[in-house]
Amino acid sequence: MQKILHFLIVLIVGAVAITIWDGFFILPEGQQAVITQFGAPVGKSLTEAGLKFKTPFIQQVQYFDKRILTWNGDPNQIPTNDKTFIYMENTARWRIADPLRFLQAVGTEKRAMTLLDDILDGTVRDLVNKNDLIEIIRSSDWSPDFMAAVIESRDMVLPPKVGRDKISQMVLDDAAKITPQYGIELMDVMFKRVNYIETVRLKVYDRMISERKRIAAEKRSTGEGRKAEILGRVERELQEITSAAQREATEVRGKADAEATRIYAQAYSSHPEFYAFQKSLESYRNILTQNTSLVLSTDSDLFRYLENQKAKK
Repeated sequence: MQKILHFLIVLIVGAVAITIWDGFFILPEGQQAVITQFGAPVGKSLTEAGLKFKTPFIQQVQYFDKRILTWNGDPNQIPTNDKTFIYMENTARWRIADPLRFLQAVGTEKRAMTLLDDILDGTVRDLVNKNDLIEIIRSSDWSPDFMAAVIESRDMVLPPKVGRDKISQMVLDDAAKITPQYGIELMDVMFKRVNYIETVRLKVYDRMISERKRIAAEKRSTGEGRKAEILGRVERELQEITSAAQREATEVRGKADAEATRIYAQAYSSHPEFYAFQKSLESYRNILTQNTSLVLSTDSDLFRYLENQKAKK
């Protein structure tokens, strides 16, 4: 009898332990859960972390991530409104806002990614089809100031009317109207990469190269004109400096000659006889050489000093 009682006690304790073990569970931070019974949801969603209870053996717990998740779309080839084909790669952030509805409508995060592929790819394609390429590749606050060389060319580059960021917001607004029915909250949508298809890209590269060459030619032409202008100004300034220096040198020489003439005149007027004698000596030095013979009249100025010299002897 005691053995049977002991066995029953052990059985009851074991059943209680198993019940407690399977009945209580801990909901961690960053997770949310839905309790299901035979596959059907029971009660409300559990979003607060802590110790929770469920009916043992009968009910199960479905866990879902509470954090913000990332969706990365596959590159798609999409035509724009101006018939330019581009490759677009998009990304978005989302979270499970209603675990109960998410479980009923979607079930798993993998299926949610597939659902977002359909929603976001379709929305992006619709809006890209309605806008020109310039609206996709440039933001709404784009300014052409940094492209002054292009702006000065014949093809004026105008700012976009809508812009990439506003189109992204439009995609978010349209897609966010659909996702709540699946228990999903869409946080934001961004165009991660935009690129031309191969044929268009080659044409764009050729146009970019020709545009750069044209701008380089304009720069070189402008530089040559600037060079000629600088050289002309340098030559003109050189001539002005040379002319001013020559004029100043002429003035200095004139003043010096005038001063010398004044000094000579003053000296000659003080001793005119000595000056006449000195000039005659200079004439003798220039005229008389070793083989020189002169025939002078008696009233010649040259003979006058010779005659005086002879008389003194």
